[in-house]
Formats: sequence, C-alpha cells, structure tokens
Amino acid sequence: MGVAGVLLGLLTGWIIGSQQAPAARVDAAPAPAQQASASEAQGQPALDAKRAAQLQAAADTDPKDAESRVRLGDVYFDGGRFDDAVKWYSAALAINPRHVNASTDLGIAYYYMNQPDRALAQFDKSLAIEPAHSKTLLNIGIVRAFGKQDLPGAAKAWQRVIDVAPGSDEAARAKQGLDGLRAAHPDAGGSGTPKPPGSSN
Repeated sequence: MGVAGVLLGLLTGWIIGSQQAPAARVDAAPAPAQQASASEAQGQPALDAKRAAQLQAAADTDPKDAESRVRLGDVYFDGGRFDDAVKWYSAALAINPRHVNASTDLGIAYYYMNQPDRALAQFDKSLAIEPAHSKTLLNIGIVRAFGKQDLPGAAKAWQRVIDVAPGSDEAARAKQGLDGLRAAHPDAGGSGTPKPPGSSN
C-alpha cells in the first residue's frame, strides 16, 4: 500500500543533515532529513562553483582535513550533484570514520540517487557511531516510508526520535510524520501514545 498524499505533503522537503543552509535539504524523499532541506525535484539548484573551488583548494592543501571535504560534499549536495557529494563525504569518512554527520549525509545522498537500501545501510553505520543520532533516525523513517514503502518501519524510527530527543526539531517532525501516518494508515502507525523518554525501542 502506498504512502498517502497527506503524509507525502507533510514530509516533502524533509532531509535533515549537518548543513546550515535551510533551503537545501531537510538532513530524507520526498527528502530525508539534513539540517537543511533537500532540493525540489522540479528545480535543480545551481552549484556554488566559487565556494566549491575554495573548499577544493583547502582540501588539496591539507590531505587530513576532513571538515573541508564534508563542506565540499554539502556544496555539491546543495547543487544537486549527488555523485560528487558522495565522493567528498566518502573522502571525509576515510579521514575520520566517526564523523556521524558526514555518514548520515552520505546516506541521504545515496537516497537521492535512488539507492534506498544503500542509504539505510549507511544510516546503520551512523547509528553504530552514535546510536541516538536524531537526524539519522528521522531520515531512516523518511527513507523507509518513501523509499521502501515500509510504513511500520518508518513509524518505529520516528517513535525512536521522539524517545531519544524529546523537544527537538527532529522530534517535532517525527511527530508530524507519525500523526500523518496514523491518520492515513492506522494499522501501520503503531499506538497513538508515544513512549516516555528514555524507554527502549
């Protein structure tokens, strides 16, 4: 059974990652969650070539600088060039394998490349670094809902966001997703009462 239009409307543009620019991706498909919003399918954003050149120079100057590579991945992501974003997030992780935001952003890039299984596998790596990483959990729900049509799996991930990060922006988004899911697919959304913070599962 497909995701209802009401849920799609609620979550379009949600991919929340580590970026700062609010209109580029919200750090998952419609879009998973990066701290910014994902580019709309209709309008391809322009690449900030000047910023990319600056960051490329910084990366070339210091082969151990993971952060410049993460930022370069962000610039390519925001420009809709997901293959290049994957390259730079992967390069950052080769330097610092525990960079949880780079790992999650890499998963989101895979999702935008229509590779939901690979995205979910990357999110698992993020959770191995930080099991309660709320942006990763939020994106898992989005990819499960929209990339895999796994509504119970999406509900479980969003409930986990509410449990581990109550009061956060991610928890508010997760609650919206759960509310829309339960309204459209009552059997898939789980119970209507969130578990108290700190409870497992």
